[in-house]
Order: sequence, then structure tokens, then C-alpha cells
Amino acid sequence: MRLDVTFVIAAYNAETSVARAIRSALDQKDVSVEVVVVDDCSRDRTVEIARSFPEECVHVVSLGQNRGPGGARNVGFSVARGRWVAVLDSDDTVAPGRLARMIGLAESANAQIVVDNLEVVRDADGNREMMFESAQLAEKSELTLADFIAANIMFEETFSFGYMKPVFQREFIEQHALRYDEQLRIGEDYIFLASALAKGARCVIEPEVGYAYHIREGSISRVMELHHVEAMLAADALFFGSHEMDPAARAAQARRTRSLKEAAAFLSLVQHLKDRAPLKAAGAALRDPVALRHLKMPIAARLRRLAATFQTRRALGQPG
Repeated sequence: MRLDVTFVIAAYNAETSVARAIRSALDQKDVSVEVVVVDDCSRDRTVEIARSFPEECVHVVSLGQNRGPGGARNVGFSVARGRWVAVLDSDDTVAPGRLARMIGLAESANAQIVVDNLEVVRDADGNREMMFESAQLAEKSELTLADFIAANIMFEETFSFGYMKPVFQREFIEQHALRYDEQLRIGEDYIFLASALAKGARCVIEPEVGYAYHIREGSISRVMELHHVEAMLAADALFFGSHEMDPAARAAQARRTRSLKEAAAFLSLVQHLKDRAPLKAAGAALRDPVALRHLKMPIAARLRRLAATFQTRRALGQPG
């Protein structure tokens, strides 16, 4: 039987949510589905729970060493058999008609990637909030590389397009040998999608909500640290040097690079202040005076906004 879609679920210590994620994937209507769960060295019952589902529907891969979300997804993509590959976090769920709607849109537009709207669900009280206005996305219809880069700028107050969970045409991914950067533990999704767009993929937008981004008790937002930003700067430099870009994308990338450097300077300044090293803090401020303006906001609030720029929610205790 020809499979329409493979869901790839990278899982780490996800015993409380992985079954819910798998069930939502298997409940898709009007498409044939397989689920690949890649366990990233969990210390709980994640593997046992995933293997309780029928083997013909759910394929479980247990990694021998922790490779992070990007590495786990690379393994999942390598064994996927569906014409389309959908990324699903182990905390999250998808609506039953999501994949039929998205694949139909992508194929009618001859697109290789499709994204849709999300809702944020707080598991503690069931509160749901739509991430983007449907009308706003309906007006856009297509996500270009320039748009995507511009929507992933540090310190922006709006939701980032980086939260979107793409569905990829597997043939395109294999044709261009696209892989997640396993050195990145924050921002790996961004580089992967940006690389696909830079290689000529067309990405269309489905304005209706199909993906539920769950915030559960016991989850945390990983604190954005200086080494995370430095890794993103290195990955961005490699990306920028490896792809041709139109003027709009180059301008957006320049803005993003400036914002990352500003974030690095700010985090360095904050660390020196925490370490009670005023001379080092003064030196950091002199090297990049722009970092000082962020001290007008309480540091904790600024750090939260910085962390929220990227998809930093991880299950409590995940390595990396």
C-alpha cells in the first residue's frame, strides 16, 4: 500500500504524552499513515508505551546515544516511507483532518512544503489560544525565504513562524539530501526549513488550525544561553555562505545576524553582572552598547522573550 504520510516523533522522557501524540497521528482521516517514534535515550517508559501500538502502524527506533531533537528527526526521516513527512513533537497533537487538508493544498499548488496555523493548549486548565489570525495567514498564502527569515528575528514581540510544524515532500528532502544540524539544540527546525526554501522549495500556508502546541505541567522553556546563540550564529554563517539568496532574503538575513549578535552581547553582559564582574560587564557594554538598551526591561522578562523567539520548549530534563 502506498503511504501518504509518515509522522516523525522525536521523543525523550515523554511517557505522559507520547501515546496522545501517536493516537492523534493515527486518527488522520482520508490519508494513509505510519508513525515513526525515535526515542532519544529516554529514562522512563516512553519506548514501552510507543511499542504498545501495533507494529504495522507505529515503528519505534531506540537510539544508542542521545542525539538531540535534530539527530532523532534525521533518523526518523531516513526510515520514513510516506510520500510526505510530518514533524510532530511528542508533547503535541494534530487534528484528524489536518494532513488530508494540507497535502491537498500542497499538491494543488505544486508545493514541496506546507505549514498551517497552530493553537497553544495549556494542559493544566485546557485553555486554548490561536497562534496566528486565520485571516492574516489567508492573505499571505505562501511563505518565502525572506518572509521566514524576517519572522525569526531575536527580541521580536510577535509569534515566530518558527513555531509552525511543516509537512515536507519526502522526494524533495531526499533529492537535496536535507538533514537537521545535530550540533544545534535550539533553532535546528529553523535552519532545516530555511535550507529547504533556499534550495527552491515552494511552501504554501493553510490558514486553519491543525496543530496543537501543548504546554504541560512538568515542561519548561530551556533558558537561552550564550553558547546557544553562538551555535546559531555559526549555523547561520554556514547557511548564508552555502545558498544563493535574493535581495529581500539577504536583507532579512542581515537583520537576523545583527539580532543574534545583539543577543550574544546582551547574554554576555547579563552573565558578567550575575558574576559580579563589573569591569567585564563594562567591557562588554563598550564593545556593543546596543546591549545596554535591553537592560531597561527587567532581565528575567527580557530573557523570557529571548527564549521565546525560538522553539525552546523541551521536556523537563532533556540533555543538551
